[in-house]
Amino acid sequence: MDLQITATDPEHPITLLDLPWDVPLTDWPEKHLVSLPRGISRHVVRFARAGGEVVAVKEVGEWAAVREYGLLRDLGRLDVPAVDPVAVVTGRYDAHGEPLEPVLITRQLKGSLPYRSMFETTMRPTTIKRLLDALAVLLVRLHLNGFAWGDCSLSNTLFRRDAGAYAAYLVDAETGQIQPTLSRGQRDYDLEVARVNIAGELMDLEAGGSLHPSVDPVPFGDEICERYGELWHELTRTSVYPKDKRHYIDRRIRRLNDLGFDVAEMQIKRSPDGDAVTFWPKVVDAGHHQRQLLRLTGLDAEENQARSLLRDLETWMVTQDDYAPGDPLGARPEVLAHRWVRDVFRPTVRAVPRELRESVDTAQIYHELLEHRLLLSERRREDVTMEEAARDYVARRGERGPDDEGAVVFPV
Repeated sequence: MDLQITATDPEHPITLLDLPWDVPLTDWPEKHLVSLPRGISRHVVRFARAGGEVVAVKEVGEWAAVREYGLLRDLGRLDVPAVDPVAVVTGRYDAHGEPLEPVLITRQLKGSLPYRSMFETTMRPTTIKRLLDALAVLLVRLHLNGFAWGDCSLSNTLFRRDAGAYAAYLVDAETGQIQPTLSRGQRDYDLEVARVNIAGELMDLEAGGSLHPSVDPVPFGDEICERYGELWHELTRTSVYPKDKRHYIDRRIRRLNDLGFDVAEMQIKRSPDGDAVTFWPKVVDAGHHQRQLLRLTGLDAEENQARSLLRDLETWMVTQDDYAPGDPLGARPEVLAHRWVRDVFRPTVRAVPRELRESVDTAQIYHELLEHRLLLSERRREDVTMEEAARDYVARRGERGPDDEGAVVFPV
């Protein structure tokens, strides 16, 4: 059997031909290899340079290589965070005519690290929790798309930080399978495997002195199940809202925030029954919202204020006709954010008389108006505009004494 390269891109077979396929992967010359952190694997894995990019090369049986290649392509079409498959190489023989194992090639995920590399310096418990939250997000997304992993673990995951956000990517799909939907039993099995694997991996780190002394591996293993359960419930329960109940969406986002998750993406699909809303969560680092708000709008605010303002900005964005994330013809987020500041934020704040906002910064004023609008909407059981909220807010502020502090509240 001659050397055969099955690739996703017509250019890949040409660039991959330069690699020494007649040599076992463990013996590849240094000139072809790239020194990058590698996680623990049952197979021989090396990073190599092919053309202008870095790829991960894994020796594995032909059936397993072809199957995993297909699964990774399916996950890519489903837009699930996973490594990008490049090719499968079969028909390998050494210089003496002895067969060599086929290889699966995936694109190196830039900026990502295996968990052991992240624990080389003792990681704080709060950061470990964020990583587990990111893994819970990944597992929920896999299950929502009908993918049963079969071997969920820290070792089979890559983690990446992007502007203060944490994201987890599937790196090993060898034991997985895709079905139209998963049963409760299949999801529970994945969770039990994850719980046992994570506790064991943290115990290994503990034995090697790489785990923070305050971290108990077993409760952290249990926590992945709890976080998954909370997130699964929040994302899968009924989410079709009447057109005049947009404040329900705001309340839903707040619940995700209360669970410790931010909203990475929100999609609204119009239907005769109302707005069907889909949320994709993400895990963020401290100060993320401040930095994001400053970058998008130029507004400098405290973290909780920034979270509140960004939540309103994101909800407003999806109502705009030129909002099309991922579409080069759609308006860029920075352009939409500038429009929101000009058409929504500034006019709303200016609706509050100067004497009422002299001692409070504008971000806090807007945050209080958002809280007031939600209270009014919940009370009236219908959406209330920012103009209505501002008028009622001003009227109620006028009724308070000059020494009163805090946001406006309704009497019981």
